[in-house]
Parts: sequence; structure tokens; C-alpha cells
Amino acid sequence: MKQVVQNYKSGELAVLDVPVPGCKPGGVLVRSAYSLISTGTELMKVSEAGMSMLGKARSRPDQVAKVMQSVATNGVPATYRKVMGKLDSYTPLGYSLCGVVEQVGAGIDDVKAGDLVACAGNEHALHAELNWVPKNLYTPVPDGLAPRHAAFGTVGSIAMQGVRQGEPQLGEVALVIGLGLIGQLVVQLLTASGVRVVGADPDPARCELAERLGAAACGDPASAAVEAAVAELTGGHGVDQVYLAAGGGSNQPVELAARLCRDRGRVVDIGKCRLDLPWNAYYEKELDVRFSRSYGPGRYDPEYELEGRDYPIGYVRWTERRNLACFLDLLARGSVDVEPLISHVADFDDAVETYRSLKDGELKAVAVLFRYPGHPEGAAEPEAPAVTVPAVRRGGTASAPARSAHAPVRLAFVGAGNYATSMLLPHLAQRDGVELSTVVTTTALSAANAQRKFGFAEATTDLDAVLGDKSVDAVFVVTRHSSHAELTRKALLAGKAVFVEKPLALTEDELAGVLAAVEESGNDRLQVGFNRRFSPLLQEARKRFGARTGPASLRYLVNAGRLTHGSWYLQQGTEGSRFAGEGGHFIDTASWLLGADPVSVYAVATSGNEDLQVVLRYPDGSTATISYVTTGAAAFPKETLDLVADGKVLKLDDFVRASVYGGKRWVSSRLPKARDKGQNAELAAFVKAVRTGGPMPVPLESLVATTAATLAVRAGLAGGVPVTLAGAR
Repeated sequence: MKQVVQNYKSGELAVLDVPVPGCKPGGVLVRSAYSLISTGTELMKVSEAGMSMLGKARSRPDQVAKVMQSVATNGVPATYRKVMGKLDSYTPLGYSLCGVVEQVGAGIDDVKAGDLVACAGNEHALHAELNWVPKNLYTPVPDGLAPRHAAFGTVGSIAMQGVRQGEPQLGEVALVIGLGLIGQLVVQLLTASGVRVVGADPDPARCELAERLGAAACGDPASAAVEAAVAELTGGHGVDQVYLAAGGGSNQPVELAARLCRDRGRVVDIGKCRLDLPWNAYYEKELDVRFSRSYGPGRYDPEYELEGRDYPIGYVRWTERRNLACFLDLLARGSVDVEPLISHVADFDDAVETYRSLKDGELKAVAVLFRYPGHPEGAAEPEAPAVTVPAVRRGGTASAPARSAHAPVRLAFVGAGNYATSMLLPHLAQRDGVELSTVVTTTALSAANAQRKFGFAEATTDLDAVLGDKSVDAVFVVTRHSSHAELTRKALLAGKAVFVEKPLALTEDELAGVLAAVEESGNDRLQVGFNRRFSPLLQEARKRFGARTGPASLRYLVNAGRLTHGSWYLQQGTEGSRFAGEGGHFIDTASWLLGADPVSVYAVATSGNEDLQVVLRYPDGSTATISYVTTGAAAFPKETLDLVADGKVLKLDDFVRASVYGGKRWVSSRLPKARDKGQNAELAAFVKAVRTGGPMPVPLESLVATTAATLAVRAGLAGGVPVTLAGAR
């Protein structure tokens, strides 16, 4: 299928051939009929992409701050790879469309194939021939409403949410500053609510259009016309509400709002304009400044948008989806008219030229549509006193399939997110004797990006075809946590060597399923991405520490920090807890340093389970305490470790510096080339094992024990007592 994309680094726009997205449960696959270009938001994004690197930084200081924090945490090389990887990637455009349901995912019963729906979301309602859209981001189109009009649903919802924030009442007077696409819709919604509207915009054509659509008067904000109209309509008191629907770097809109708003009036910011509030003016009138967050309640909440969890109507009357349905109803009843806003309808194949014309000013438009070919006008966890470490039983015979020693190792990737593209693929793409065969994703564009950047021979959304490809030697599973176990099980049964990012499993049943696949197939060629034991610095420190005779005490502080709002790591209902996702890293490191697998786990947490203390006990009496905290200072190192035994101390400072104190002190270089957490060495060991048929880098029994210990943390928190790892070696 085809999709409009942009490279944020170069500014290049393209209509790209990408794989068709899969139809996942909880949503529908929609074939686009019309999609709407946001002449404000999208053109701003297109313009930013054409800036220099300095210009991009100046336009997004929030992202610059994140980059600096990443440098402090992960070092310059890793941050540079991550940032440049994001910049030099194709990103999608679009967020408002109307189309026909082509396929219905599991759990969907409100629409069927062939139904017309309006769709929202900058990850789901893209300028693409096909989109997968989750339940709460689409709504059926009322009978009789034209698809080209229904394509306005998302921007209409944005305008509607802004109006709701202003709480207009019958007979009031409002000022709308900025009469672009959103401003024109706000004018109509206010008029439909019984509010008299004054509009302000320097473009006379937009002022005239707003008056035709119901505004009482409009004019240039720099002229006296707007102020005179407000004085006449309000008896000199000022407007009841001001809606800021303008963009740009001028502070004129907020100054005009203060001047023309009545005492204790309301100012609602909908657009992205400068907000240097003149303190005296806003203070003296005690103005109520409000922000409108996109389409309405539910926006940026992954449980609502991706998992389909609705808000009770008694508590949240107007959600994203209800706003979308309400706006379509107003369109269908003629209370709002979007036809006069349509300046141009372009064929989807002409998308690049259309954007260029808009950016260069050759095409002056309020709204532009793309027309597509073929279309006309949870519950608490149960308490568990023990967690079983299942025994590894290998069925069949030879573990490694026969292959030519001189043939390249052919790798397939399932998933191509940030970690895969910044920490794994850069190493593999440069490795001799490795061939990147196929990348599989559910999101078509991410597969195309990975194929272009790392040289995959193929990109697809068809996992079964890859597993059935006998030329593929190994499969990397780098998807979200909830899918790891099932994908690993399938790949093992297909006879592939498997590298799965942590965690291997989120439940005991999932772990048992993986081991059942090993027993059934005789294929134990499995590696979990526990990379820290492969760190050259930690390897050297362990060697310097030497053998021990007595029990050891290990302390591991993980200053994990808080996650940003909206991170999928917060979706604990489907993706497990944060510790379940990455705690195996630290348990594996401790077990490797202590040379054994744990036999019991005790876990306690602060209120809200934000900070964890996990105590592991080992067969020889050694203990390891892992402090996993999210409330620490961001400037403090992420990982620090101390190992004490036999009168010796090993100290690791965030994979930047290590030291060993004993009969003779050793301290690593103070100026390492990069923070190396072992990914490159781990990948080298895995590829070697696949090429030679030799043992995998970490014994399967150890991977299973670490996974079981990670699962035991959850059981320990629920029960409040130590959890025995039954069957531990």
C-alpha cells in the first residue's frame, strides 16, 4: 500500500510503498476514502523538517532537554545513535480521515466490514491507503453524511473540545482569534450554541468566510474594527470568552485577549501560539486561562486509546470518541457546514506536490483533502507462596540445524522499535558474515524505515511467511513484552534460533509454553537479551576480583527514573509491571557475578509500588539486594553495583568506571570511549553460536531461572513473604 511520509532530518516528503498493517484485536482495518490535511499542525511539522539542525533545536526546546538527559544517562554515542536514528527515519503525516472498514479485529462488535467510519489519531488516521484504528478512535458515519465531510471529524473534535472548555452559554459573546481551519469550526460551533461571535484574522478572505458561516463581525486584529465590534455587542463590557486558535511566534493574540475580555472572562488556548501573559492585564481582570487538550478526554491515555477502555459516561460525558460522534451528528443535521472550508481536493498520488504547493504559498487553503483511488465523493494478582522453576526437557535430537560454515547467518527481526534500531541493528548491520533478511512489524512504516536504514532484503507484516522461510537462521523478537513468549514459542517450533529481548515471559504459563516448545521441537537455541553480563568493563572487573571461597553480599542500585506520560511501559494490564519488563537484567547480572541461580526471593515496595527492594538468596548463602527506584534524582547515575566477599570489593559505576579493592587495587580508565552495556559482545556471541552450532551464550537453565525469579517478585509483593523458587538448582 502507499503512505505519505516525511524524513525529519532532510525534510524529504514521499509517497512510500509500505506493507499493509495487520488487523489487531480491539480495532478495525480501514481503507481510506478521504483524509484531511491540517493546514496548521501538519504544515508546521513540514516547515520544521526543512530547518537546519539548530533551527529544529530552537523550535523544540522540550526535545533538546530530553536529549541532554539521555546523554547524562546513556552517554554521547548511544544518544547520538538514538537521536539520529529518529531524525533519519520516515515519520507519518495525517490524523483525520474517513474510510470503509475492510476487516474487523477480535473484540469489535459495533461495526462490520463495509461500514463507513470516521477515524482519529496521529498514529492511526494517517495519510495512507489502509490504517489500523483502535475502537475508541473511530465512530460510524451517520447515514447520508458525505465521506469528504466526515473526514473533518478529528479537527472538528479539536474545535469542539476547545468550545467545551470555554463553557459558552446562550446569549454570550465570544472572540475567536485566528480564523484558519480550527478557528472557522469554532465560529460555527459557538454560533450553533447561541453565542454571538467576533473573529480576528489578518486575512480578509478568512474574515469574509467566517462572517458567511455565522460570525457577527470579523476584522484584522491590528485594526480598530474588532475592538469596535466587541464594544457594540457587549455594551463596552468585553467578551465572555476568547478562543486562541492562532499559531506563530507573535504575542499579539494573548495581549488582544486581555484587552477585549470582560472582567473574570475565560481565555481558552486551542492553537500553538506564544503565551507570554501580560501579568497586570490578566491579574487585574482575574482572567481564567484554560487549555484545550486535542480531541478531548482520553487523548494521550494509552489505556483509553489503545486498549479500548472507555470512561463511564456519568463521570466523563464527552470523551474523544463521543466528541467525534457528536461533531459528525452536527454535520449530518446541517448545524455545521464544512463544504465552504474545502479549498482543494487532491488525488492521493499527488500528495507530495500538494504539500509543496501549500508550503510555498502557491496553494492558499483553509482545508485540503486527499481523495483515495476507488472512492467517490484489572483484577488483583493471585497470591502465590512459591514459584516453580520449570525443568528444561529437550526432546528430539540435534539442537542446531546443519548449515554451511561459509554461508552468512541470515537474521529476521520481528519488531523494529527504538531499542532494536538504536542498540541492536547498528551492531548487526556492520558485522561481517551477517545478512539481514527480513523485518516484520505490525506497523507498515516502521518496517519500511528499518529496511531502508539497515539494508533488510525484505519488509513485511506476515510473520508466518518468515517462520516458514528455511533460509532464515535466527529470529530476533524485539516487540512489546506481552508478545515475547508466544512469538518465541512459534519461532522455536519453526526450528529457528531465537534472540528475544527481555522479558522472556510475563507469567508462569507463558514460560511453561516456551519450554513445551523446546521439548516438542528439540530446539533449545534460545538467548534472552540479558546483555550486562557481556559488558567488557564488568567482564574485566569480575576477572580482577577473582574466585571467592565464602558467601558474598551484592548491592545493586537501579535509579530507573520516572517514565514519560503515555509510555507503553505503563500499560501494566497488558505489558506487565515495569520491573517484570526489565528486572531480569539485574537479576541475571547478580546471578552471573555470584555464579549461581537464586533459591528464594523477597520483595517489598513503597506506597504505590514505585520503588522496590528485591532480596535474592543463593545456595551458598550469598545474597543480592536490588533497589529498583523511580523517585531518585535524574542527575544521579542509573546503575551502581557493589560486590563484597573474602575481604574484597568490586564496584561498578554505571558502566563508565569500575574498581576492585583487595590485596591489590585496580581502577579502570577514567575516560572510557563509551558506556558499553554489552550489546555488541552479546550479539557477537549469539551470531557465533548460530554460525558454528556451538552452545548458546547463556545456558537455557539460567535463562529460565532468571525469568522465574523475576516472576517471583510479583508474587512476593502480593503475599508479603519470601517466595521459594521451587525446583531451583
